[in-house]
Amino acid sequence: MSENDFDFLHGTWHVANRKIADIAGRGAEWVEFDARAEVRPVLGGAANVDTIRAAGWEGMTLRQYDPADGVWRIWWASSRAPGKLDPPLEGRFTGGHGVFSGDDVVGGQAVRVRFDWTAGDAPVWRQQFSHDGGQTWEENWVMRFTRA
Repeated sequence: MSENDFDFLHGTWHVANRKIADIAGRGAEWVEFDARAEVRPVLGGAANVDTIRAAGWEGMTLRQYDPADGVWRIWWASSRAPGKLDPPLEGRFTGGHGVFSGDDVVGGQAVRVRFDWTAGDAPVWRQQFSHDGGQTWEENWVMRFTRA
């Protein structure tokens, strides 16, 4: 675990998305769409920033390593929620697998949010929500990355 944990993600990517159409409403209909992501290191490599663009929206992520606590913090913002920066998720990598979690409010409901990263040449990101304090998790978004 180090400030290099997310180095696998630097560069330009095609992103195949599969997500619940109505995440806030806990819907059952899945939609699929493509996006393009660009990820670059900042702050001397102790952080990275990405932009992801898909039809009709754009998002950005800041990931920053905290060497004192040995954790990563991840912040997300999207054109779908103007003026809002999501609360940070916090976690770490172990053996090429990263788990990051935190609390948020989605659709007016308090939720526990988890990002699950699988590192490598074809990274996979998964988002899950828990409505019961982390006892059970519902996956609602999967991104599969391939080099552009």
